[in-house]
Amino acid sequence: MQRVVVTGLGALTPIGNNMTDFWNGLISGKSGAGLLTRFDASKFKTRFGCELKNFDPQQFIEKSEARRYDLYTQYALIAVDEAVKNAEIDFSSLNCNRIGVIWGSGNGGIITFQEQVMEFAKGDGTPRFNPFFIPKMIVDIAAGIISMKYGLRGPNFATVSACATSNTAIIDAFNYIRWGKADMIITGGSEAPLIETTIGGFNAAKALSTNNDEYETASRPFDVSRDGFVMGEGAGAIILESYESAVRRGAPIIAEVVGGGMAGDAYHLTGTHPNGEGAFLGMWEALNEAGIKPEDVDYINPHATSTPMGDMSELIGIERVFGANPQLNISATKSMTGHLLGAAGAIEAIACIKATQEDIVPPTINTKNVEPSVADKFNFTLGKAEKRTVRYALSNTFGFGGHVAVSLFKKFEK
Repeated sequence: MQRVVVTGLGALTPIGNNMTDFWNGLISGKSGAGLLTRFDASKFKTRFGCELKNFDPQQFIEKSEARRYDLYTQYALIAVDEAVKNAEIDFSSLNCNRIGVIWGSGNGGIITFQEQVMEFAKGDGTPRFNPFFIPKMIVDIAAGIISMKYGLRGPNFATVSACATSNTAIIDAFNYIRWGKADMIITGGSEAPLIETTIGGFNAAKALSTNNDEYETASRPFDVSRDGFVMGEGAGAIILESYESAVRRGAPIIAEVVGGGMAGDAYHLTGTHPNGEGAFLGMWEALNEAGIKPEDVDYINPHATSTPMGDMSELIGIERVFGANPQLNISATKSMTGHLLGAAGAIEAIACIKATQEDIVPPTINTKNVEPSVADKFNFTLGKAEKRTVRYALSNTFGFGGHVAVSLFKKFEK
């Protein structure tokens, strides 16, 4: 089996439009929440979310090109461009038949879908659709466009597992490289869901916070007053590479991927198993694959969406694996970024990777009163970042349908 390392990172998030700003936003405890600006949300139960700030895609993509891509694909291209530059990749010097793209999105081009269907509904029933409608909308197109931009002919596909999507993509990329099927894979996920369709749909499912009076602090994982998640948007890109390939080209190695666990709750359409069954199995699988013990893990970035049932079931699963351990840092970065749905796993994996590199655990913000039954069992890293050695960091993601994906990262050591 090949060792798999991280050589590049790119981020486009509600708290920073590049890696530097994203990481600084995380460790400073910055909230990305604000009132929605893309549409008039005054009649919706939720009127806020975590939008990108001061972002203009035409700073990165030509206007004529951008018209062919849904916003989720534009986000993907921008994050990947940063990751490729940070990884110091010269594709012309590499065998691009051995370089792939595995990219995820939970909703794909949902903006395009909404626009086209609404336009059709206004007409006389005659089908007049944009010729780019289907290629802009489908979930796999971002992976395809990334591969076309760089001329990459290795494994190329999209993953979809709801909010576990981009963590699933990372695990797939990890496996393809360690099995010797590729030397390098661009992976991660992107999402652009802050429109009427998704806000209304998740409101109907009673999943979103409706705390419109305190929107900046509405994402409060594990707090007794939590009332649902805050939706976000953006993208996270990760360059995974075999250790041999990275050394051969003198790449900057940031961290190592050592485990990935996938499982299913097999329980409920949208709810997590009350005993954290899938979470437990996914975490155990990741640890077993890495050949480490639970006490070796220093930091967990939990799924922790700030939903009443979901947060508690995850903590039950964590306690089943790790026991009650006040020395174990848990920090829910969704308290700052909001929930990026299919892209959540990517930016949270990046938070774990950076934690191993910098020996800093980002904080959980907004949470004041942790559920009493678990308050003393873990270090929830409340309010401010903590300096500590982070040798192993675990990232949990769960999705509607019971999907579970858990990735495990290690501080890089030669």
